[in-house]
Amino acid sequence: MKTTKDTSGIHLWLVLWKAFHAVEAHAHRHIATLEMGVSDFGVLEALLHKGPLTVKELGAKVLLTSGSMTAAIDRLESRGLVDRSEGAGDRRVKVIRLTSRGNTLIQKEFEKHRVAMEDAVSTLGEPDRATVIDLLRQLGTGAEKQLAAKRNKQSFAVRNGGKRSTEE
Repeated sequence: MKTTKDTSGIHLWLVLWKAFHAVEAHAHRHIATLEMGVSDFGVLEALLHKGPLTVKELGAKVLLTSGSMTAAIDRLESRGLVDRSEGAGDRRVKVIRLTSRGNTLIQKEFEKHRVAMEDAVSTLGEPDRATVIDLLRQLGTGAEKQLAAKRNKQSFAVRNGGKRSTEE
């Protein structure tokens, strides 16, 4: 008796969610050894790979709100790992940079993190990884487009007194 695979959207979401949490556990396990949270590590990693960034740019990279960014930067600054300076031309803009100590720490620890993440995905060979990456990008892009379309329809309805677009 042949059973068919459940390919429904809800099943895909559940499998993706479980896989994400399993891989995420590897990341959290390694980051916990550094005596810092995931958001602090994310800030250091973004600065390592992107160079100095404004608070707003950094928040977008590590998916943190303004308040959470401020708290993370405060923690990292108190440990001497980052510093902040005024942006060129606008004193309200703060640019965050790794200190020498922060750069040394994140370079060393990012290599260990890379190894931990390789371990987390070691059951997939390179061709399968490439396929998964392509499919996840396609899934994410498609989901974002769907959300944007729904927001645009909702915005149209609000601007037009609750009337729906003629495209529906």
